[in-house]
Order: sequence, then C-alpha cells, then structure tokens
Amino acid sequence: MLKSYSTLFVLMLYTSVFGQNKFTATIYDEEHGEALVGANAFVKGTTLGASSDLDGYVEIQNIPNGNHVIVFSYIGYEESSSMFSFPLSQEKPLDVFLHHDEGHTEEVHVSATRSSRTIADIPTRIEAISGEELNEKGNMKPGDIRMLLNESTGIQTQQTSATSYNSSIRIQGLDGKYTQILKDGFPLYSGFSGGLSLLQIVPLDLSQVEVIKGASSTLHGGGAIAGLVNLVSKTPSEKRELNFLLNATSAMGLDASAFFAQKTEKIGTTIFASYNLGTAYDPADIGLTTIPEFKRYTLNPKLFVYFSDKTILDVGFNTTLENRIGGDLDYIEGNQDSIHSYFEENETTRFSTQIGLVHQQSDASKFSLKNSFSYYDRTLAAPGHTFAGIQNSSFSEINYSRESNSFEWVTGLNIWTDQFEQNQPDTITGVDYEHLTLGAFIQSTWNASERLNFETGLRVDHQNDYGNFVLPRLAVLLKMNDKLVVRAGGGLGYKTPSVFTEDAERLQFRDVLPINVANTNAEESLGTNFDINYRTPLTDEISLSINSLLFYTRIDDPILLGANGSGQYEFSQPDGVIDTRGIETNIKLSYDHFKLFIGYTLADVQQHYNETSTTFPLVSKHRLNNVLMYEKHDDVRIGLEAYYFSPQDLNDGSTSKEYWILGLMTEKMWEDFSLFLNFENFLDTRQSKLGVVYTGSLSDPQFNDIYAPVDGFVINGGLKIRF
Repeated sequence: MLKSYSTLFVLMLYTSVFGQNKFTATIYDEEHGEALVGANAFVKGTTLGASSDLDGYVEIQNIPNGNHVIVFSYIGYEESSSMFSFPLSQEKPLDVFLHHDEGHTEEVHVSATRSSRTIADIPTRIEAISGEELNEKGNMKPGDIRMLLNESTGIQTQQTSATSYNSSIRIQGLDGKYTQILKDGFPLYSGFSGGLSLLQIVPLDLSQVEVIKGASSTLHGGGAIAGLVNLVSKTPSEKRELNFLLNATSAMGLDASAFFAQKTEKIGTTIFASYNLGTAYDPADIGLTTIPEFKRYTLNPKLFVYFSDKTILDVGFNTTLENRIGGDLDYIEGNQDSIHSYFEENETTRFSTQIGLVHQQSDASKFSLKNSFSYYDRTLAAPGHTFAGIQNSSFSEINYSRESNSFEWVTGLNIWTDQFEQNQPDTITGVDYEHLTLGAFIQSTWNASERLNFETGLRVDHQNDYGNFVLPRLAVLLKMNDKLVVRAGGGLGYKTPSVFTEDAERLQFRDVLPINVANTNAEESLGTNFDINYRTPLTDEISLSINSLLFYTRIDDPILLGANGSGQYEFSQPDGVIDTRGIETNIKLSYDHFKLFIGYTLADVQQHYNETSTTFPLVSKHRLNNVLMYEKHDDVRIGLEAYYFSPQDLNDGSTSKEYWILGLMTEKMWEDFSLFLNFENFLDTRQSKLGVVYTGSLSDPQFNDIYAPVDGFVINGGLKIRF
C-alpha cells in the first residue's frame, strides 16, 4: 500500500513539474522587420507574461497544460493574439509580427494624473499628444509649442503683443492665467516666467504632451482652474538616439536643434540643444513687425543614475537665453529718428534645475522625491518705459504610492516658493511679492469591477497670503461595452492672485499697481465634465471613433484689471462670476492610410457682474479643426488642414470677423533622414486684412485686440536626421 501511495505521489509531482511549460517568441515590426524592444507578451486570464529584450526575444515560463491565448502588444502597434495548446513543441522561438497603428492610444501611459495606469483605464479625461502626432505637429513650428497646442480641440493660443509675439494658452475659453504649464510635473512656467514660455519651449526633446481640461488643482495645486499642460521629456534607452533638425521659413526664420540620448547599465543621459533665429518681418507693409527679430539659445542636459533596478536618480539643468525686439521696422534696422522710434524689447535669462529620485520599495509600492529651482530674469523695454525683475521659485515634493490589481493610491507633501523682485520700478510702488504654499494630497483609483473605475482625490493647501484651501475631486469611468466608454468628473480649484496676466502683459506692465493683498481673496472655482467615447469598426477597413466632452467651469470673484482714473491700472475683485460651458467633439474616420479628423468646440464664456452678463472677450464661440491625413508609416505623410474661427467680442465693444486658416503639410521619410515642407495659412488670413491693427501714430501706436493671425502665409521646410 505504501508503495502504491509513493508511486501516486511521484506521478502527481511529475505531472506538476512537467505540466509547467515554456513559450518563446521574437517580436518584430511587420513593415520593416526590426526587433521591437519592450514589447509585451502575456497569457490571457493569468498573471504570466514578459517583455522582449534588445533582440525582440521574449520568454514566458510556468505555463500550465491546456489551451491558452497569448496576447502580444506594443505601444503604437495593433494588438495581436493566438491560441496555443500546451505542452507545445517548439524547436525555435515563434516569429511574431505586429502591425503599426498610428491612431493607437490605449496603451499610452500618462504622468499628469500621478497614476501608473494607461490612458484608457484612468477615470480622469486626458488627451495625450505623442508619437507620430507629436512629430507631425513639431514639424510645423519646430521653434516653439504654440502650433502644437493651438491645433487641439478646445485650446486656443492668445497672442498678447502685436509686435513681440507674446502668447498664452486658453483652455475652453478661459484666460491664460488659469492654465498651469508643467515640465515633467514641475511648475516651471508660472507668474512672470510664463509670459514668453510658449515661445521659448522647443518640442524636439518632448516624448509626450498631456492635457487635462477642467479644474485640476487637486492634482498639482493652485493655478490649474482651466486645466493643465504637462510637457514630458524623452528618457534614454539602451538604443542610442541622436536626432538633428534644421528648419527655415519664408519669413527668414531659422531653427537648428539636436537631441542625444543613451543608457548604459548604470548611467543614462539626454542632451538637448537648439538655436532659434527670427528676422523682423512685416507682411502687411504697415511699418511694424508681426514677427520680431530674436536670437535664442537653449541647452538642456540631464543625467540618469541607475543605482539598482529599484532606485533611479535623475538630475537636469535647463538654460534659455533670448533677446527679441519688435516694433518699428526702420528702428530695428537702425534707421532711428523721431518718427521711427517705437520698439518693444525683451531680454530673458532662464535657468532651472530638476532632481528626481524614485525608489521601488516593492513590486507594489514606491517612494518618489523631487525638487526644482528656477531663476528667471526678464527686462521688457519700450519707449519711455522699462519693466524688469527677477523671479526665483522652487518646488519640492515627496510622495508614496502603492498599487494592487484593483486599487492604487498615492499620497504626498509639497512646498512651493515663488518670489519676485522688480528692478527700478517706474510706478510709485513695485509689484514685488513672496509666496509660500504648503500642500498635502492623497489620491486613489479603485477598480470596482471590470467596467467601473473610481478616482478620488483630496488636497489641502496653505498659502501664506491667502489662507487655506480644501480641494476635493471625483472622477468615474464606466465601460458600457467594448465600444462605448463614459467618464464624468469634477473638482474644486483656486488661483493665487498675480499681476502677471494677459491684460497686464498687453500694457507691458506700464503703470500697473501691485495687488492689495489685504482686500483681495484668491480666485476659487468649480469644474465638472462629462465625456463619451465611442469607437467601432464600420467595415474590415474603415473604423470610426467619436468623443464628446460637455464641460462647465465657474470662477467666483475673479480678479480684474482696470483703469483707476489716475492714469494707472489696478486690480479689483467685484462681486461676480465668470463661467464657461460648452461642448468639444472629436471625430476620427480611418481607412487604410487615410485619416480624417474633425474637431468642433462650442465655448460660451460669460461674465456676470452687477446683475448683468456680458460675453468674455477674445473667445471664438465656435471653432472647427479639420485635418485630412495620408500617412504611410516611415514613408510619407501628407496633411490638409482647415481651421475655422467664429466672430469674437472685443474689449472695445466691437465684434471681429470670422475667418478660416488653411494649411498643407508634407514629409518624406527615409531610414536615417526625412524632408518636410509645410504651407501654413496659404489663404494668407491676416488681421491687417480683417481690420485695423493699431490706431494713432507710428511712433506711438495704440494696438487693438489681436484675434487673428498677424504673420499670414508662411512656408517652412527642413531636414531631420536620425542616427
């Protein structure tokens, strides 16, 4: 009997051991036959899986006997799956070929939500510009990120200076001061340093741009009432990356950029450098520049230290030096006299450091520590007026996160300092300030079921001048079926008052008085949104996706800038609200290598004061973004764009004209380089054709609101080299 039990035990042990099988494969790009590094393979319905190595090789062990589906996936490629019967007889690894899908976004990971989940599984609505789309938009304006953002549904870049090109971001029609711009999660572009930021950020070293629309102060503190934009830098991998970009424009502009990245076992580095040149340009022949003369130098080195598989340190340093001058064309060219005397000159110096340390305590938990320091020196000069100052700011944060299959949470503390000191103020009182904000936050994401996810968050901030703020938020994701996904969310926000607004920038800060802290409260907001996503194949070759967002944001007691009757401008806080409500709809239709994008924005922004309501100025209530694209991966790209802007109410009580902007983009790609040529605004739509740009004399111009392009038809083209 004992011998029989022993035999049975050995047989069971043999079955257990030899019932665990190994599966091997090599994963390739279908079009080019190149091995894919970091592609995923997993056994469906289990936790078994692995990622491919430098040769595309992947190995999964301990697969039980029986029939199993193995799924293969990679970012930017269509998912593939096959069923295998184990034990499986394999003499060599299976060759798996994945097909590229430019429109694939489900596997995109985002960092702006502080979550490790993919964009498809996050209840907060996020838009990510990455991959081929980022490359395409980067071709059109290689010297800055205005075009990259302005062509997104619901986002409008608002030019604040007719001669120096200064611009800000408006999300869902709200003033630019309510949008927070981050670089890798660091608030480097706030306050004084935000005035020229859109013009000084070059996109070549970006891997992704993440946009969250609506109140986001719970995630990243004050300033994100309308939303936030997080610029994510590239990181190094074992495969060396060396890129060069040269671009020239018909407006006599020049962009030259280079990016290098490589990772070894213990050290990684990225280095980005660029030189950008602008020539004074006056297509309207009115004697004033629409594109200023400028020179800009940028250098961003970053070092990564891999102490172990669990501990990574990164240290970065950013430098931007720029001098730009716009105004009277004769003055800039050296023909200066009493008539040709108007100018607007900006000299800026920007230094910033970023340090990040991540320690993976276990497979489920990690600690993160990060710090940044920013120094910004800007001098703005105009006839009879100079505004200059230095802004020093810092940001430090420590957080701890933990995740499981159904639950993830992160909690942390941060401190944000912001100090501005004006040099030689020509007003009675300088606009100096010192702000200190202490914050604590916690956020959780819970998979209540396979189809229902919840995201909750709470932040408590203490601001030294304006007190305490409690900021809750809630977001829900419901997967109705494989084709239909619904999101809803809302939260509270706040904005620390600042003199650095679009209205003050238009005045070049001339005679702008400081904010009276004792009589001013922080601006507070409530934002909600409801989002519907529908995606389905219409035929074997045609697919359709539709996304609609309904949004509402209300700002209580907003701070306004106005004349005080003594020749000066001061900020006041009347009892009232500003609210924005509307719809964003995106439609994408794909057929073979053709893609049609249609975006529509309805933004109804109203000001409510003293029981009267008026339309917020410089907002197109109706906008259309249309793009027809033919794209063959790594071969050719041709796109036709058409953008419509409805009439806008202006600050003088008048209404602007509607207009269209049409563009054509082209790019031909080879293995190591590509050539691109773009025709921007080939209808030559210009504000000088639609109305008067300025009144008064050439020596003392009084500029009207800028609601349309000022530079008109511009051709740009260049060369990209990859090693």
